[in-house]
Amino acid sequence: MPTITIPQKLAEKDDLVVIPRKEYEALLVSRNFKEFLPTLAQKKALSRTESNFRKGKTLSYHALAKKLGFAN
Repeated sequence: MPTITIPQKLAEKDDLVVIPRKEYEALLVSRNFKEFLPTLAQKKALSRTESNFRKGKTLSYHALAKKLGFAN
């Protein structure tokens, strides 16, 4: 097995990561995906939803199904 010397400069700042080449190439491919950026309306809807959740204004799945008439 070959011996590798790692410069102290790289190792001291936790700047060194060693991974197999296939994993590295997979990471390069995956970074090309676009990140989801919510609109202002979506952010407000999420805020309202979180507020209602904290206040306990939620229904369980079974309660919602029953209220919509899907439960037996």
